[in-house]
Amino acid sequence: MRDWLGMFLETKAAEAGAAKNTLEAYARDLNSFLGWCGHNGHAPERLGKPDIEAYLIACDAEGLAKSTRARRLSAIKQYYRFAYEERIREDNPALEISGPGRSKALPQVLSEDEVGRLLESAGAVGRGAHERLRNRCLMELLYATGMRVTELVSLPVAAARGDPKYLLIMGKGGKERIVPLSPDARALLQEWLVRRDAAEEGARAKGKAVSRFLFPTQSKAGHMTRHRFYLLIKEIAVVAGISPAKVSPHKLRHAFATHLLANGADLRAIQTLLGHADVATTEIYTHVLEKRLADLVLNHHPMAKD
Repeated sequence: MRDWLGMFLETKAAEAGAAKNTLEAYARDLNSFLGWCGHNGHAPERLGKPDIEAYLIACDAEGLAKSTRARRLSAIKQYYRFAYEERIREDNPALEISGPGRSKALPQVLSEDEVGRLLESAGAVGRGAHERLRNRCLMELLYATGMRVTELVSLPVAAARGDPKYLLIMGKGGKERIVPLSPDARALLQEWLVRRDAAEEGARAKGKAVSRFLFPTQSKAGHMTRHRFYLLIKEIAVVAGISPAKVSPHKLRHAFATHLLANGADLRAIQTLLGHADVATTEIYTHVLEKRLADLVLNHHPMAKD
């Protein structure tokens, strides 16, 4: 079964159009499962439903989050479905196993004041004016659009040409969506574009290839990596006087959605902006509506007044 892991991943990439990060997540989860099988003397091609349930119990004992256990079970189910369809096995032992469910609790949300401090502090982090402007632009775009970190760091420079009011984003599974830009984000984007193009022109004069990315680096990918941006946002948090544990690229995405909803945006519109395939994924933000609706009743219902 371990030998078929590569073929499973290739099939996911070809048939489902799975992104690189998704394939890496499948590989991590399934290698964990197959490693557990080997350690406990289980042959994956022969194990049954009780064995998979034992693995999930072991994951729970490790203290893994519900979402992590649910994701691992999903990967195992798809893996055995693939094995069944390819006739490696005659059944899918994971088919009837119920997962732990996914926690719908939203992580601690950054306030509008905290986000403002992060955006202001981004311009103070960097080795020179070039990096400081880049960092301001990255943070402004992240909060203004709610992009995933991979979508942000891998933006092509062509997306920023012509002072656009909207950005065309390539999301998960190759799905495209359009997100509007705030005036501040547009202004910073154009300022960065001028500086970026000047730096690229200097590199061209030295015989180096011109990058196609908006935020080019010397990394193998050709653009800032997710890991580097993750570390960068922690640096910015320290300068802003906010606990680094409270700040991450994904929490800025949460803040984008939460603040929009708190200020009256429609849930379906937020779903579109975030690129969620199912509105159920976006519904975790409705906790914001509860306070807003309670305030609405207390402030406007005639029986709520003294």
